[in-house]
Amino acid sequence: VVVASGKSHVQGAGRPPQAHAMAQRQESGCLPCTNCFVTVPQDKYYAVENFGKYSHMLKPGLSFAGFDCCGCCIQYRSITSRVDQLMVEVHTKTKDNVFVTAKVAVQQSVMPENTVDAIYKLSDVHAQIDSYVSDVVRSAVPHMSLDETFEKKDDISIQVQQKLTVEMSNYGFQIHKALVTEMVPNHEVVASMNEINKQKRLRDAAIMAAEADKIRTVKAAEAMADAAQLQGEGIARQRRAIIDGLRDSITHGTQEVLSSDKISELLLITQYFETLRDIAANSKASTVFLPHSAGAVSDVASQIRNGIMQAGAPGQNRM
Repeated sequence: VVVASGKSHVQGAGRPPQAHAMAQRQESGCLPCTNCFVTVPQDKYYAVENFGKYSHMLKPGLSFAGFDCCGCCIQYRSITSRVDQLMVEVHTKTKDNVFVTAKVAVQQSVMPENTVDAIYKLSDVHAQIDSYVSDVVRSAVPHMSLDETFEKKDDISIQVQQKLTVEMSNYGFQIHKALVTEMVPNHEVVASMNEINKQKRLRDAAIMAAEADKIRTVKAAEAMADAAQLQGEGIARQRRAIIDGLRDSITHGTQEVLSSDKISELLLITQYFETLRDIAANSKASTVFLPHSAGAVSDVASQIRNGIMQAGAPGQNRM
C-alpha cells in the first residue's frame, strides 16, 4: 500500500503494494460453515471475537474457540508477529535552501503483551509511522546545512527512533530500528556539486602542471648556467695553456721575456688560424670574407688596445 502524507511516501519493503504486513485481517475457521476450530500459524497472533466483542487470544496450532453456526457467533482477527520494515521518503529543505529527500527505514513488530492494542487501536499502522517520521525529519533537517545532513544522519536516526518508540508503544508496537539510509538532494544540486568538484580538480591539475613546467624551466636554466660557467672555465684554461705554450716555445733557451702585448697578438693570430681551419672543415659553412691578411691581426689588436686605453683615460666624455 502506498500512503501519501504531505510530501512523504510510504511503501512496505519487499512486498507488493496491495497489502500492509502489519494490517489486522479477518480470518475464518478451518472447517466450512463454522468457526469452531481454527489453525493458528506460528508467525501470527489470533484474537477471538464473540458476536463482535473481543474474547481472548489463541496460541499457535489447532484451537477450539467455541460453538459457532455459520460464522455468526465467533469471528477471528489476526496480525503478524514478524518484524516488518517500512520505507518512508520525506521531502524537506535544508538550512541553506536545498531540497532533499530523506529515506528512512523503520523496523517494527507487535509487542506480544500488547497484541490487543495492536489489533484494535490503529486502522493504518504505516500511515501513523509515516506521520511521526515526517514530523521529526522536517523538524531536524531545516536546522542543518546540506553537508551536515550527510554528517549527522545518525543523529536524525536516533531522534526518529526515540519518537517512534514512545508513540508507537501506546498502540502495541515495538520499534527496533529507524535508519536514515539515504539523503538525496535535488538532481540539479547534485549536478552543480559534481561540476564544482570537477572544476576544483581541474584547477589543481593546472596548478600542478604549471609548477612542473616552472621546475623544468628553472632546472634547464640552472643547467645552462652551469654549462656556460664550465664552458667559460674550460675556454679560460685552454687559452691559459695556449699562452703558456706560446711563451715557452718562443722563449725556450733564451732569457727573453715576452710582453703581454706580444702574447695577446700571438693568441689572436692562433685563434685566427683556428677559425680558418674550422670554416674549411665544415662543408656547409656559408662565410663572407673581407680583404685582409694575417698581418692585420696586429692592427686589430692595437685598435682594441687603443680603444680600451681611450675609454679608461681621465677626462674622457661618457655617454
